[in-house]
Amino acid sequence: MTRQRNELDRRFESAFGRAAAGAVRAPGRVNLIGEHTDYNDGFVLPIAIERQTVALHAPREDRTVRLASLQQEGHEASFSLDGEICPGEPKWANYPRGVAAMLPRAGAGLTGCDILFDSDVPIGGGLSSSASLEVAAALAMLGACGGRAEPYELAKLCQAAEHEYAGTPCGIMDQAVSVMGRAGHALLLDCRDGAVRQVPFDDPGLVLLVADTQVKHDLTDGGYAGRREQCHAAAAKLGVAALRGLTPEALAVGAGKLSEKEHMRARHVVGEISRTLDAVEALEAGDLGRFGERMYGSHESLRDDYEVSCEELDAIVEAARGQRGVYGARMTGGGFGGCAIVLAEAGRAGAIEEAIAAAFESRFGRRCPIFSTRAAAGAGKLD
Repeated sequence: MTRQRNELDRRFESAFGRAAAGAVRAPGRVNLIGEHTDYNDGFVLPIAIERQTVALHAPREDRTVRLASLQQEGHEASFSLDGEICPGEPKWANYPRGVAAMLPRAGAGLTGCDILFDSDVPIGGGLSSSASLEVAAALAMLGACGGRAEPYELAKLCQAAEHEYAGTPCGIMDQAVSVMGRAGHALLLDCRDGAVRQVPFDDPGLVLLVADTQVKHDLTDGGYAGRREQCHAAAAKLGVAALRGLTPEALAVGAGKLSEKEHMRARHVVGEISRTLDAVEALEAGDLGRFGERMYGSHESLRDDYEVSCEELDAIVEAARGQRGVYGARMTGGGFGGCAIVLAEAGRAGAIEEAIAAAFESRFGRRCPIFSTRAAAGAGKLD
């Protein structure tokens, strides 16, 4: 959990020598289904989670932005809003730097400010710690200057910050659900036009377990960008603007135009878009068995066709599959490590957690941390 407000106020005053004027929060996320579809104009179905980034802020009379993080003590940063804002050290501060550079595009008249961050979203765990940091930074900067931005526009500005200042060509999903998530709902997001539909996800008899492999991934290392390039190349060769424009039949007809890897990536994306829409229908119909089968199908496709799973993620999914009370399981996030999710009966959660952790320890010699979450509210002021 992030620290209590009174402790945060004390830490802010210790860092900056004065009291905070306000506080905001932005959640991380897990994606129930729809992985690596967002940058292919497809559909995604994430929820905002109960883990979050908090940002306390206060305006300054000059044009300087000072940043501190309780997760990065000794690595503070500052920059001026006058002139070009450039990426630099420490690297964690490139996310807020990018946000400060992008917000004027929304007409925000930023002022100098001090911001202190605290977060319990695991870094590198595939739960969108970067997007929660970006959104929290944006709300803090807007709060300090009295500005505002429309929700989807804010998500796009934070996405642009990650592209240009962190070097990760991410899709829009992470920032969108951090901004627009609703408690008790999953967010069906059409990544082609930004349309959203809130899908109820509030059954008290269900729980979502998040198991962290503690295998850290870095989406700036080329694996993520490489797959994105393969998808775009496949779309271009098949004459569509994005893989969203392909049916399974059209992909089968055009497969001969693609390299083996391009065909595999496209097969995942086209199938995943279909699985996501079918999973939404199942969820709305209360058919949890069908929803869970789509989760398993998603994981298998990510493992075999998209090649972004790892043995630790596969082990968690297989351990979950054998447990009574489990509906479905899959890796979540960009992959190459990070977390897996398990949709389970709430009354069986403790036994399922123990069984998965024990199986993981038996294989890898260490236990994987597991926590439960429900669908939380999107970003806003901290109460």
